[in-house]
Amino acid sequence: MKWFKKLALTAALALPVLALAACGNSSSSASTGSASKPVKVGIMSTDVDIWKDIQKRLKKEDVNIKLVQFTDYNTPNKALEDGDIQLNSFQHYEFLGTWNEKHNNHIVSVGDTYIGPMRAYSNKIKSLKDLKKGDSVSLPNDASNEGRALDLLAANGIIKVKNVATPTIRDITANKLNLKFTELDAAQTARSLNDVDAAVVNNDIAAAANLKPKNAIAVEKIGKKSHPWINIIAAKSKADKDNKTYKKIVKAYQSKQTEKLLKKVYKGAVLPAWTGKY
Repeated sequence: MKWFKKLALTAALALPVLALAACGNSSSSASTGSASKPVKVGIMSTDVDIWKDIQKRLKKEDVNIKLVQFTDYNTPNKALEDGDIQLNSFQHYEFLGTWNEKHNNHIVSVGDTYIGPMRAYSNKIKSLKDLKKGDSVSLPNDASNEGRALDLLAANGIIKVKNVATPTIRDITANKLNLKFTELDAAQTARSLNDVDAAVVNNDIAAAANLKPKNAIAVEKIGKKSHPWINIIAAKSKADKDNKTYKKIVKAYQSKQTEKLLKKVYKGAVLPAWTGKY
């Protein structure tokens, strides 16, 4: 009988351990997008209203996402690579390609979002043609957007640049007005308007600063060759392209409802890229 009592006591002690293990397994095996394991999506603060609407719609499909806000372009891809988030939505193809090459990452696009021309703004002049000798212009300092900004200035006859994919200020071949260029984090370009004569600003940064597209002093032309500037939803690796939950998130974004919200939030400054009508 003694051995039977010992066996019973051992079994009784083991049960709580097994129960705890079972609970742990239940949590770790929760499917991606479940209430206990939401997909963390990194977004810019200007896109909160758009993504909150998508979040509500996905909830009805039993897909849960958690929005993680960023205010600059430097951290969302690092957070994705580190596993702090599973998706992000802030960059275009050209920015992603430059990032992957520089950081040896393999981040991929899982879906297109919107496209919008880059614009120049000023609190001092009405047109780029009003720039005078020695005036100052601020530009985003990341490689892809700086090149885009310089191309906008070149297209308006303000400077000339080398025929390269992403020019930098070192690629300027003619600067007849001897303009002074200030390279800033993209998030700071709009804030610099009181300190410079003109600033070239990305759409999301302009929206956050309440800069109206109609007040821009120059607008980039958008066409079929503008594919590198399409903004995307990105994931960590190629394997994520087949993730069914991520596909549902992309589908929720690429909808008529999102199209309406883009128009409202960006005041006509951007177009839905997934339609191909731009």
